[in-house]
Amino acid sequence: MRTNSYMFRPLFVFIGTRYTRAKRRNHFVSFISLTSMIGLALGVVVMIVVLSVMNGFDHEMRTRVLGMVPHATIESADPITDWRGLAAKVQENPQVLAVAPFTQMQGLLTHDGKVQKVLLNGIDPAEERKVSIIDHFIKQGQLDSLSPGSFGIMIGDKAAAKLGVVVGDKLTFVAPEVTVTPAGMFPRMKRFEVTGIFHVGAGEIDGFLGLTNLDDLARLHRWKPNQVQGLRLKFDDLFAAPRTSWEIAQKLGENNFYSRDWTRTHGNLYQAIRMEKAMIGLLLLLIVAVAAFNIISTLVMVVNDKKGDIAILRTLGATPPQIMAIFMVQGTVIGVVGTLIGAALGILAALNVSAAIAALEGLIGHKFLNADVYFIDYLPSQLMAQDVFQVCGAALVLSFLATLYPAWRAARTQPAEALRYE
Repeated sequence: MRTNSYMFRPLFVFIGTRYTRAKRRNHFVSFISLTSMIGLALGVVVMIVVLSVMNGFDHEMRTRVLGMVPHATIESADPITDWRGLAAKVQENPQVLAVAPFTQMQGLLTHDGKVQKVLLNGIDPAEERKVSIIDHFIKQGQLDSLSPGSFGIMIGDKAAAKLGVVVGDKLTFVAPEVTVTPAGMFPRMKRFEVTGIFHVGAGEIDGFLGLTNLDDLARLHRWKPNQVQGLRLKFDDLFAAPRTSWEIAQKLGENNFYSRDWTRTHGNLYQAIRMEKAMIGLLLLLIVAVAAFNIISTLVMVVNDKKGDIAILRTLGATPPQIMAIFMVQGTVIGVVGTLIGAALGILAALNVSAAIAALEGLIGHKFLNADVYFIDYLPSQLMAQDVFQVCGAALVLSFLATLYPAWRAARTQPAEALRYE
């Protein structure tokens, strides 16, 4: 049966695959062929893993950070009294999924002589769940504990560790505003009780964000309990936020409303991630190209090693295109095998790189990613089939292109000249 199957296989495919498997007189050629295959496989592995990590950063940016910060806000120079009526107008836009009121105040948190700056967000717990995923990240306490008049506060675990507080402790919020009394001017301060601690994994949020009740922060501003600073908007399409929020603000413009969107606060970071993915992908593609073009040197040496065989095939009637096809098949087989091995190992590595790095960090007791520098303190990975296909496709194309020159040289071999030295 094997003999019959060979009969129906094109001659150049049969000889090309035999050359790939056959033992050579020149062991160095075999070694170079093996290293070319290994180099190509390693290039594919590294490219798949790195692109998966960049996808992970992109995904975490979208889900964690942009799940906590507003996609956009509609604010006014003066406190907004009828925020529910304003929210109804905003939600007339079909791209707006949800709206929630908010009020902000920057200040300092102090406890036992320790100080931590904070951006205090006044929220309505029931409304906040519509635009934020904070419930997913609460380690201790509940969001509903932020009831009106309780002056409770939820802070990130990083801020809690710096201040040395746990749930139930009291701390002092120092506002940047002053209270004028007959005795003079004093900074506005208020005692809060820690009712919960959250961990998002983003240093900016875990270290500097505080949550309290909307009415409590309004009282600290000396506003009426029903007055708010603005509305947080959640959009169906994240990238529609800049233009759509601007259009909404223009529609409400008679009351001096203005919009701010996530691209102003975190847009540079997101664009940096996208640009880094493109640049790193290009650099890694060059590494794959170098590995693929090692096939050139392999096939050149194979052609020199097989000049006698080429001459015999030519004298038996093989045409130059058939000779060329033999070595193109051989080089392509090397590229296909290297790419498939690299793809399999790359997929395996990409699926386990996060757990492996976490285990290594636990073993050596050191974090590779600092949340103060990066927006998360762990290495994320998200494998995408599109990236795998693109990497494998690029590796196969480069491998095929690398076969053209050696195969062309083989096709130009003159039988009489080659047999003279055999």
